[in-house]
Amino acid sequence: MKHLKGLKEYLAACYEEAILEEARTSGKEWVFHLHGDRIVRSAFFQNERYELIFENPGQDPETVHKTELKFFYPAEHEAAVQSSVKADKKMRSKGLGPYYYTKDRFFVKNKSLFPLMLDREVVFVTLLEGEILRGIISGFNRYEISLHLKGGTPVTILRHALAALRNKKGRSFLKIDQERTRDWKKSVYYQEAPQAC
Repeated sequence: MKHLKGLKEYLAACYEEAILEEARTSGKEWVFHLHGDRIVRSAFFQNERYELIFENPGQDPETVHKTELKFFYPAEHEAAVQSSVKADKKMRSKGLGPYYYTKDRFFVKNKSLFPLMLDREVVFVTLLEGEILRGIISGFNRYEISLHLKGGTPVTILRHALAALRNKKGRSFLKIDQERTRDWKKSVYYQEAPQAC
C-alpha cells in the first residue's frame, strides 16, 4: 500500500499549530487584509475561536469574524507584499465570499500541498476577491497556508479565502480537480508504506 512519505509525521507536528496565534504573541505589528478591501494594522489582538478582537490603543476594540480574514503578514513587509499582489479582474467581478459555510468553500487537500511544499514549486494562489499571490509554500496547517513571496517575504493565507491554486503550467490543485488527476500519486514522495513486523 502506497502513501505520501512524511505527510503523516508533518501533520502530527504542524497541523494544529496556527501562525495567527504566533502572531498574537509576537509583540509585532501585523497587517490583516479583510474582505471588502479592508486593511487593519495591529500589534494587539485576541485570537478567539471564531473571531479576532483588535485592541489598538486609543481605539474601541473591533471584533471581526475570522471568515472575513483573507491573509496577513508582519507590518515590516507591507511594501514588499503590496507590490507583489496582483489582481484577477474576472475573479473579482464574481463577488465571491466570504463563505461562512464550509460546503461552499474551495478546498485543497493536504496530499496536494505537501509535495508542492517539499519541491518548493512556485504556485499562484487566487483568493475569493481576486488577489493573486505568487510564491513557494513554506508550510500549512488546518486553517492556514504560508507562502514565501519573491525575496522570501512571508505571507499567511487563510484556507477559507482560497478560490484557486495553480502551478506555472496552470495545473489546478483544488480538491475538485485533483479528484480526477491525483497529482500526489505522481510525486516521488508517493511510496510503498513500510510493512509492520
